[in-house]
Amino acid sequence: MQLRGLSARTQGCYVAAVRQLAEHYHRSPDQITEEELRQYFLYLANEKKVARTTATIALCGIRFFFEQTLRSSWTTLRFVRPAPEHKLPVVLSRDEVRRVLQAVRMPVYRTCLTTIIRHATGSELLRAIVPVFDRAAAS
Repeated sequence: MQLRGLSARTQGCYVAAVRQLAEHYHRSPDQITEEELRQYFLYLANEKKVARTTATIALCGIRFFFEQTLRSSWTTLRFVRPAPEHKLPVVLSRDEVRRVLQAVRMPVYRTCLTTIIRHATGSELLRAIVPVFDRAAAS
């Protein structure tokens, strides 16, 4: 792993992933079958409900072990990658936007932020906030 240029932290994560696989089946990871490997990734996803990034690290570490260390190629390792997560963006409430604008003390930054808000949301939201904004600018 060092020869491949992996960071110490990545190496630790990969070793931990292989160790957890071995502990799950109570035997050496080189004795684990392809079907067991497939079942292990289903276990991570369905029972343990690990995050996508955790599953991806486990996949990469186990793949490295099987393909680089054991020199074995299994199709399961090519098709296990977790689906990307689709998260909704965080949307601030009017009150939260008002508090952000009030916290900005430099007029130039306040103007920039106001311009961004105006273009991103339209003037309707800004009209609800401008009276508070003007009071903050006057102080």
